[in-house]
Amino acid sequence: QLQASGGGLVQPGGSLRLSCAASEFTLGNYAIGWFRQAPGKERVGVSCISTSDDSTYYADSVKGRFTISRDNGKNTMYLQMNSLKPEDTGVYYCAASYGGTCPAPSTRYDSWGQGTLVTVSS
Repeated sequence: QLQASGGGLVQPGGSLRLSCAASEFTLGNYAIGWFRQAPGKERVGVSCISTSDDSTYYADSVKGRFTISRDNGKNTMYLQMNSLKPEDTGVYYCAASYGGTCPAPSTRYDSWGQGTLVTVSS
């Protein structure tokens, strides 16, 4: 299971850190990803880390502003979001794919968190 947290209301230009704690499996054996679903839109990939070499991917819209990471000791993944913009608003989902690659479509992910809402507004 994955448990996401850290969402909230933030002003444009602000920062948030999302966390996603894994239970019942070892996150280090999985590719991990963050997806965003904006109101009325489909879920899209924001960032991910591969299993094999920890290579990362970022969507063009978040490059230079978001940083994905994981702490295998805590079995937790993170998404640090800086310089937030109103278009970053949405529900953020964490996901894990056993032995997976990055990037990968959402259908390749085995486990999903429940989502945490991020609202960027003044």
